[in-house]
Amino acid sequence: PAIHNAAFAAAGIRGTYVKLPTPEAEVPLLPKVMESYGIEGLNVTIPHKQAVLSFLKTLSPAAEKIGAVNTVINKDGRLIGYNTDFFGLSEMLDYNNADIKGKKVLILGSGGTSKTAFAVCTHKGAGEIIRVSRSESEDTVSYENAYLHHSDAQVIINTTPVGMYPNTENVPIDVSKFGLLEAVCDCVYNPVNTELVLRAREMGINAFTGLYMLVAQGALASGLFTGREIEREEIERTYKDVLIKKSNIALIGMPSCGKTTVGRLLSKKLGLEFFDSDDEIVKKVGMSIPEYFEKYGEEAFRDVESDVLKRLALQSGAVISTGGGCIKRYENVRALERCGTIVYIDRPLELLTFGQDRPLSQSKEAVKRLYNERKSLYEAYCDVRVCGAGSAEDVRDKIIDTLTKKGK
Repeated sequence: PAIHNAAFAAAGIRGTYVKLPTPEAEVPLLPKVMESYGIEGLNVTIPHKQAVLSFLKTLSPAAEKIGAVNTVINKDGRLIGYNTDFFGLSEMLDYNNADIKGKKVLILGSGGTSKTAFAVCTHKGAGEIIRVSRSESEDTVSYENAYLHHSDAQVIINTTPVGMYPNTENVPIDVSKFGLLEAVCDCVYNPVNTELVLRAREMGINAFTGLYMLVAQGALASGLFTGREIEREEIERTYKDVLIKKSNIALIGMPSCGKTTVGRLLSKKLGLEFFDSDDEIVKKVGMSIPEYFEKYGEEAFRDVESDVLKRLALQSGAVISTGGGCIKRYENVRALERCGTIVYIDRPLELLTFGQDRPLSQSKEAVKRLYNERKSLYEAYCDVRVCGAGSAEDVRDKIIDTLTKKGK
């Protein structure tokens, strides 16, 4: 909705774009709904991209070729079906420098987006295209056969919903079994970094999720809705804006490095919601953290912390201040990584403080010991590292500047 409503405003059009939850049984009613409510256009997402074909008499060449529709325009009572996903996926591959020409490509899934991916790969001159599905057919191979006979694939495109919010820990395929992989494209866009993409990046592979595709296909759809051509520069600008709004910024670092203070300043400056994991833990357990430590011990505290961070990580467009020891469990880091950017506030040891409200850093010696234990973990797990020696406002501005330059 944000993308399309912004496009309406830019075109000077009085219109509103809203979500319309539609059970499969109600798809045939859409023409009457459009007529009754004066709906001039709509987008169609999974699983309805093929079901809408039954009531469309006119299709664009791309929609007819692919056999799937994601945009319907009402022109004087005549409903025309378009497929803007072709444009979106093609643009996303180009934006991320994923070369398809002459390559062996595996497309995961057999639905409408899979057909779109097949058409895009054909158009871009892929050497061989294999569609992979849970049920083998004339047009698809099973995942088992993909491992056995197609481990030389150079590109994988996931068109299934596996790994999508809220089941963000799942992956559709084991990328470690494909030793020649050059690129992994996941059409899932929520979370901003799927587990599939993260695993591929760990192998040094060019991997990306589907947010750019979402924005690019939406731009073309907005053009169809408004009659206004949208330039590529506007698509890229919108993508970066949406990426910032959808991504979390997770702050890690030593106790007293300023995560909470800087986090509040960041959230206010960027217009994002703010969460402090320690505050959320206190709400959950009904007592202070030192009290909980004393009564139940560190391991029990870490269990609660992991549950809280997993929930917070599923937020969209939030600043999250974490506890200093959250990096002791990799599952915490991974959850934060899937849904945004991890920023390490590296405040020099001599500026860190200690106190009774911090169970593991109640003395100068304890702070030094923790710093030496954790520094390498903070450095290994962060996407961005900033010096925390200045004022909270200085640190905030450094973070924003670094994220902007990195395109986060």
